[in-house]
Amino acid sequence: MAKQITSVIKLNIPAGKGTPAPPVGPALGQAGINMMEFLKKFNEMTSPQMGYILPVEITVFSDRSYAFVVKQPLTSDLIKRAAGIEKGAANPKTDAVATLTREKLREVAKLKMADLNTSDEEQAMRIVAGAARSMGVRVES
Repeated sequence: MAKQITSVIKLNIPAGKGTPAPPVGPALGQAGINMMEFLKKFNEMTSPQMGYILPVEITVFSDRSYAFVVKQPLTSDLIKRAAGIEKGAANPKTDAVATLTREKLREVAKLKMADLNTSDEEQAMRIVAGAARSMGVRVES
């Protein structure tokens, strides 16, 4: 018989640097999860990806056990790293902070493919290009 799911918690946590400080601590505490055990597992698993912010989906069961899935880094983090910028534009409609080549766009789309709702590489590139435009990063055609 399958375990009954109590809740699903979605968090964005820096890779290898999970701490019990908010928002992680309160979210896990309310669900009744052993916080230090989770953070130790998370930090071990994500230490190779230091510098990225990773989305985590934690499924909490009725017996207070849990399972978690670490997804690919945030699209905005991947775009910033590929474009070599610190942050996006304050006004993306008028300001352009960088330009992303088709090759860089393809690399980001391939990395992000597992988390996107498409299996077509061209469609994934269009999704990533949309995220880049909303950050003020122009995409070469």
